Parts: sequence; C-alpha cells; structure tokens
Amino acid sequence: MKRINVFDIDNIPDFERIALQIFQFQAKNNLVYKEFLNLLNIDVETIIKVSQIPFLPIQFFKSHKIVSSEKPVERVFLSSGTTGITQSKHFVTAISIYEESFTKGFEHFYGNIEDCTVLALLPSYLERDGSSLIYMANDFIKKSRKPKSGFYLNNLDELTKNLRELDKKGEKVLLIGVSFALLDLVETYSFKLKNTIIMETGGMKGRRKELIREELHKILCKGFGVSEIHSEYGMTELLSQAYSKGNGIFECPPWMKILTRDTEDALTILPEGKSGGINIIDLANINSCSFIATQDLGKTYPNGTFEVLGRFDNSDIRGCNLLILK
Repeated sequence: MKRINVFDIDNIPDFERIALQIFQFQAKNNLVYKEFLNLLNIDVETIIKVSQIPFLPIQFFKSHKIVSSEKPVERVFLSSGTTGITQSKHFVTAISIYEESFTKGFEHFYGNIEDCTVLALLPSYLERDGSSLIYMANDFIKKSRKPKSGFYLNNLDELTKNLRELDKKGEKVLLIGVSFALLDLVETYSFKLKNTIIMETGGMKGRRKELIREELHKILCKGFGVSEIHSEYGMTELLSQAYSKGNGIFECPPWMKILTRDTEDALTILPEGKSGGINIIDLANINSCSFIATQDLGKTYPNGTFEVLGRFDNSDIRGCNLLILK
C-alpha cells in the first residue's frame, strides 16, 4: 500500500478518511481479518463510515499470525501470561513505526522525552522476553540521556535515593512502574515529590490482590506525596498508547480512537457515555490489524476521552465466541 503517514493526522476528518483507507487495505491483505469479514458476510465496499467497521476479537492474536504486510517480521512482541496460558503474539514488520508511535505519542502529552530522567520500575516485564513495554521504556531511557535514567529491578534503595535527589533538584522525572512494584516502593519508603510524574502501567501480575483504580491511586498519591497518578494504557497487540494525567480519564493520540460495543451484540457500536466493550482503532497497526475488539470494559466521552472500567468475566468477549476461525 502507498505509504500513509498516520502521524500527520491532526483532525477528525483526516482520521476517518485514513482509517477507511487502512480498513480497505487490511480487508484485502490481512488473510485472518479477510476471513473474519467473510464469515460475517461483510461487503467491504459498503463500509463508508468508521462506525461500520467490524473489529477483530483480540483473541486471534493468540491463535493466528495477524499481518497485513509481506515484509519480513522484524520483531515479535509477546503478552505476559502465566504458565499454561497462551500468549498473544504481535508480529511487527516495521519496528520503526512502533518507535515513531510511542515517541510522538509521549511527546503529544508530555513533551520531549529528552527533558526527563526516566526511572523504570517494571520487574515483571524485565523478567520475561518479548515485552513491548520494556522495548518502549528502554528507548525512552536511551533518548533521555540522563545519567540516572535506567531500569530498577530490585534495587529500591538506589531508586529511592535517586528519586529524592532528582526531585529536590527540580529535575523533571518520570517514574514508570507496574502497580504492584509501586505499592512495594511506597510501603517501604515515603516521599514528598514535587517534580516527578508517577505513571502506573496497571496490573498486579498475580503478585498482589487486584485493587480498583481509585483505591490504588489513593494509596500511591499518599505514598509519593503527589496529587495525581498518571496511567499508561497499552497492550501487546497495539503499537500506540493512551495516557491519563489523573482520575483514570484517558486520552488517545490523534491516530488512535476508542469506541464501545454492546456486550450482547459485538457488532453494535454504543453511543458516548454508555458502558460497553472497548474497541480500539490504532492506525499505527497498519501492518497488522488496526481494528481490535479488546476484553476491556469502558466508557467514552464526547471530548474523545475514555475510561477503563474493568474486564469481561472469564476473559470472554460475548457475541464473538461463534466467530472462531479454523
């Protein structure tokens, strides 16, 4: 397909036009998505609005190779999973697109990463191979070029010392961490930070009891001495991330959009303000699939922001369970 620079999108008409172009391309060139559409008896030529596009259930990333490009695979990202659980695999044929997406996405909300010292507390991700989050964090650390930037696995003493010193100096600091590790940190040390962004990436990864977001953020706010906890919303199957600067309200970069679907009828898109299954359009996924029905529950708002409310019971997407490809 002719090169489309999705990162130049800056308005809704551009987004919808390019999304429809990518849909037409993937409906023809992504064999799994093409068969999925055939099973639904979708006439691709009749899709003229973004709201009409069918979304591929995210489970197919566990069972099929989801690609829309004939180029060689440059990297395979793997989801986290306990023993015996099938991992999702995202076959990336252009790692440069991922790098451009997460760099420009971060800059869109926070400015140049080079202005930050990046402290990464991601033990569960570091302990396995193929994490797209580790790839992003590692790239941020390299780009920041700050002497204290780095991964902190079990050395919480050093992390605490650096965090306090950098914040006291007025340095702009990003502490990005998995939820259970951030809780471990504030249970051992106390902080009163003024210049540090605390960003949780979600998930207890089986290390702790799951907490609702409000409870988690309340504990972290108190422990770090900050007024808001930021959040990153991403997944193995995406090449883009949404960010929240507080209160669990997320915003997408211009090339990403969230819709919600009816939990009983997977092909019905709900109006804003109604809770349903989260469908994601990620136009950076041009070489895999840009239209994904996730296992998360959420709600969208008129200004384009969204909230994540939980997950489907038993990780099952109702309404999609008959659409299993052979």
